[in-house]
Amino acid sequence: MCAYYSESTKVASGERFNPNGFTAAHRSLPFGTRVRVTDPKSGRNVIVIINDRGPFNKGRVIDVSLAAARVLGMIGRGIIFVRAEVL
Repeated sequence: MCAYYSESTKVASGERFNPNGFTAAHRSLPFGTRVRVTDPKSGRNVIVIINDRGPFNKGRVIDVSLAAARVLGMIGRGIIFVRAEVL
């Protein structure tokens, strides 16, 4: 499962959060890892770069930025099931 985040000043990597960037949070992947996130229902996908830690909610694997959420078509849907592939 995946959610999006839109508020924060700094992320775990020390970078300033940019809601318009194609970034994501993952619990253990190294910062800088590129991940293709795909919504299997729609086939939409986006490539994000891991720059934060999380999500810390049970059942979720990755949180994406607002820009990535828009590409995936998940605005208004909140949490969706996705496939995440390390590139």
